[in-house]
Amino acid sequence: MKISWSPLAVEKLENIYEYIALDDRTAAQKMINRIFKKAETLSKNPERGRKVPETNREEIREVFEGEYRIIYRIESKKVFILTIRNFKQLLPDKDTE
Repeated sequence: MKISWSPLAVEKLENIYEYIALDDRTAAQKMINRIFKKAETLSKNPERGRKVPETNREEIREVFEGEYRIIYRIESKKVFILTIRNFKQLLPDKDTE
């Protein structure tokens, strides 16, 4: 399956990088790389993520990388990365559109 990233997900990645880079640029880049690698694994098995509890919709799922939730939607032959959030943050409805 093809992986696509929403503008919101890209923006969240940039925010994560900037936040971590305040202390350590190398650690920031490593985290971004880990998030990308985890997202890429979804191309082979997108159903492995759990349903997002806030939505309880079969097509909206998430996997974790460190303290971050990679939230995505399964579409026909495509995985669409919707957003990246800290595991402590709830998912607003508007982020699943």
